[in-house]
Amino acid sequence: MAVKGDVTVTIDMQRPTPKLGFGKPLIIGSSATGMEYTTYSDLEGVGKDFAANSDVYKAALALLSQGDNSPAEIAIMLYKTEGETLQTFLPKIFAKDWYFLISTSSQVTNITAIADAVELDKSRQFFASTSSLEDLAKIYAKKYDRTTLFYHTDTDNYPEAAWIGEAASAEPGSLTWKFKTLKGIAPLDIDTTELMEIEALGANTYVTKAGDDVTSEGKTVSGEYIDIIHSRDYLVTSIQYAIQKLLNKAKKINYDNGGIAQLESATRNVLKRADLNGMIAHDDDGQALYATFFKTRDQVDPADRQNREYNDGTFEFELAGAIHRSKIKGIIKL
Repeated sequence: MAVKGDVTVTIDMQRPTPKLGFGKPLIIGSSATGMEYTTYSDLEGVGKDFAANSDVYKAALALLSQGDNSPAEIAIMLYKTEGETLQTFLPKIFAKDWYFLISTSSQVTNITAIADAVELDKSRQFFASTSSLEDLAKIYAKKYDRTTLFYHTDTDNYPEAAWIGEAASAEPGSLTWKFKTLKGIAPLDIDTTELMEIEALGANTYVTKAGDDVTSEGKTVSGEYIDIIHSRDYLVTSIQYAIQKLLNKAKKINYDNGGIAQLESATRNVLKRADLNGMIAHDDDGQALYATFFKTRDQVDPADRQNREYNDGTFEFELAGAIHRSKIKGIIKL
């Protein structure tokens, strides 16, 4: 387990009134012997350890069948069916390298147990699928920010894994999870009323629009957009990493305005990368809408200087978001 670093980054979401391996998937499941965290770069490798009719292989197949968008690496980890429970197993996975989580169990009790753990950790996302509207309602009642539900009448092909395979490897902020076409997944033949019922229960599904098979939405159970959660986590992790590296590599960072400027510069560099990914909105002049605010040495609490802590750096930005719907009016003149 890695030692906790010296840098803490928090982001508060301000909504307007009337708003690295950062896509690495982990498949979890169970077996008689269990399995420690193991990574794979292709389906052939997975096939050496798992039968083609196993749930783990099916989930990996969905992840790795999305063409050029498929992840470069996936991970698998199993707990023992004898002597170990999901509840004792889950804490172990958070010490491993992954961001998107898939489970081979679609039992609603297991989905909520995993979702509870992911929600508590506050740094990853969990995707699950179900063919039960009743189960959707039970999970929706929990209002999870970090769990995404995929409703489909055929979950054997792991549509949620295909969705992660299609979208997770893109740079955070560079895409929306809506409108994604998934290889190996059949669209549901449903009408608008049925689609609205599914989405009202906090779930996403797969439908045909304008002749294209696409994901119906891109939201977590709570209604938050998946790409917003992904972007926020990316910024927190990236700024923590950048400033920790700065502290590690320098002989020392002086507690003066020059040293503070180095912290601010590292933060701005991450925001610039986020802007290049498409995460940040631009104004009418094409300028990225982000800013940093770092208090100077004489503005900092003397007690913080004595303790060698700098706690007065902040940043803000406006998310670019994405257009998911539109209404366009026309006039015909005679």
